[in-house]
Amino acid sequence: MLNTLYRKIAALLFALVLLMGVAFFLLVGYSADMYQQEVAQKLNTELARHIVEDESLLTDHRVNDGALKGLFHNLMVINPSIELYLLDPAGKILAFSAPPGHVKRESVSLAPVRRFLGGENDYPLLGDDPRAENRNKAFSAALIPGANGPEGYLYVILGGEAYDSVTDRIKDSYILRFTTGILLVGLTLALLAGLGGFALLTRRLRLLSGVMLGFRQQGASKVKRYPLVGVAKDEIDQLGESFNLMAERIDRQVEALQQTDAKRREMVANVSHDLRTPLTSLHGYLETLLLKDATLTAEERRRYLEIANSQSRQLAQLVAELFELAKLDSCETLLSIEAFSLAELVQDAAQKFQLDAEARGIRIVTEYGEDLPFAYGDIGLMQRVLDNLIENALRYTPAGGHITLSLSANPDKITVKVADDGHGIPADDLPHIFDRFYRLEKSRAAGAGNAGLGLAIVKRILELHGSSIFAASQPRQGTTFTFQLAAYHNT
Repeated sequence: MLNTLYRKIAALLFALVLLMGVAFFLLVGYSADMYQQEVAQKLNTELARHIVEDESLLTDHRVNDGALKGLFHNLMVINPSIELYLLDPAGKILAFSAPPGHVKRESVSLAPVRRFLGGENDYPLLGDDPRAENRNKAFSAALIPGANGPEGYLYVILGGEAYDSVTDRIKDSYILRFTTGILLVGLTLALLAGLGGFALLTRRLRLLSGVMLGFRQQGASKVKRYPLVGVAKDEIDQLGESFNLMAERIDRQVEALQQTDAKRREMVANVSHDLRTPLTSLHGYLETLLLKDATLTAEERRRYLEIANSQSRQLAQLVAELFELAKLDSCETLLSIEAFSLAELVQDAAQKFQLDAEARGIRIVTEYGEDLPFAYGDIGLMQRVLDNLIENALRYTPAGGHITLSLSANPDKITVKVADDGHGIPADDLPHIFDRFYRLEKSRAAGAGNAGLGLAIVKRILELHGSSIFAASQPRQGTTFTFQLAAYHNT
């Protein structure tokens, strides 16, 4: 079955070589035939004229049987391949030297005869062969004169039945047999060389096909790549290089999907824990109130309600952050981009947390110069970024510390820094602080009121603005978060 490219190419090559061999064989046979007839006609151009001059073949339009029989006998002895035909002035065959029953025509067309007698012909000049209804052969002809005009024509066919087919000519000719043998050997060698060349050319294609098949069956990470040496040289190398790039990209995508799946599993576990903890606490205190309502004092009842309310707020905050992050991840978030004063937004954010900071013994400081350009972004989402960063700084800054909000600008960007002098972040934790549900506290119970989503929300909002956020920290020296926003240019 032709189920591989090499076999299809080999079959096509075999068919082409076979067709070329047949065509060349026929061409050689035709050329040999034409050459033989040309040579015979040139050598025997005057044959018919000499015979007519030596013999009186027609007298008063009557065939001279005696002279004709003697002529036929002599020519059969000298050259049996020659055939003589005696024609009347209209071309009708009057007598012939061929065996009885072999002549198929009753007359011969005189147009080639007249051209032959006219001279200046390109040989071979072919005329009707009386032995076949649709075959022509080289000939010699002469006009038989009479007292009152032409008596008829002597028409001599120069190649008899022994040369009627190519096969017969090859059998009778050593040169043609030798040429045919050389042709067959040459075509066979050409076929073998072609098959070998195609095998060599398709070797890399078979190798690439095997690599791709392994990729389909085993997966990208387990399959070797197509070997490339230097720069891709031709289309096969370019295809192999493209496959390698595709496989590497799929490797990265599969790895990213596996990491995402692992994070999803971890996130589901974290969400389950974070939801279950306040729900369990809330359910426990409410159930206690229902069961012991008659025996509880007013002070105990109020304390239980305050604890239940705190757990309810924590639960509501967690759910709100989850919905907010899900909305930011989806295609539903449409940024309301506008120009706004980032300095005023920073000042408002500082004032919003001023009372909470003073209660914790922390001072919030703002630093920015004059003539800051307007920022370009979604003012509502940027308010959320600042709120989350300040809340995070307040959580990890001890009493007596301070938080600094600073702005600086260049012609294209405004740089925002939120720095604190708190506990700092360990070097091992620093690369993960923007991961969802990641907490610096090793125990999830230690992070009450903190679901680990604040910095993830900050990162996602800045990604939607085409920006990034970076964190630098030293243990016991504090942490600085830095990001940039595009400056607005009034054009």
